Amino acid sequence: MALANDLRKGMAIRYNGNPAIVLEVQHRTPGNLRAFVQVIIRYIGTGKSADVRFSSTEKVDLVEVNRQELEFSYSDPTGFHFMDPETYETITLQESLLTEAKDYLVENLKVNVLSLEGRPAQVELPPIVELTVTESADGVKGDSANNVQKPAKLETGKVITVPLFIKEGEKVKIDTRTGNYMGRA
Repeated sequence: MALANDLRKGMAIRYNGNPAIVLEVQHRTPGNLRAFVQVIIRYIGTGKSADVRFSSTEKVDLVEVNRQELEFSYSDPTGFHFMDPETYETITLQESLLTEAKDYLVENLKVNVLSLEGRPAQVELPPIVELTVTESADGVKGDSANNVQKPAKLETGKVITVPLFIKEGEKVKIDTRTGNYMGRA
């Protein structure tokens, strides 16, 4: 058991008898009221998210989480396939489990898979990934007075905004937490 104040993103808790992953945590102290912790959780069994409010001193039941480093291999209609680099065992995860992580998956990318009670629950990406720009409009000459951005399509199909000087075929660094362009690779 731990206090709700000690909850952090990525922790696993048991709420209403069901295991869940903490996706977001906000500590709030409104005016003259007591402090509380606003938490967004995703249930492992159903994949549904819920917005939960705990008193800051309320006790929360923690669940043991196993982290396993895997490499992304490929995706097909049956799911996304990951390989354990030590045992060469393949694990298939469904698209619903990956959420926005699928926009950053390229071959041989190392990710951490969190498992609760022997079932995969969440995929943690590295903070920065390098992706290749596959489609990008040419910048207009002389249009550089301000920080002008243009849309660019990446090899995974995700569309982001990049500076005008980025061309097709270039590798760029992307922040996986925000989805923003970080720089050239």
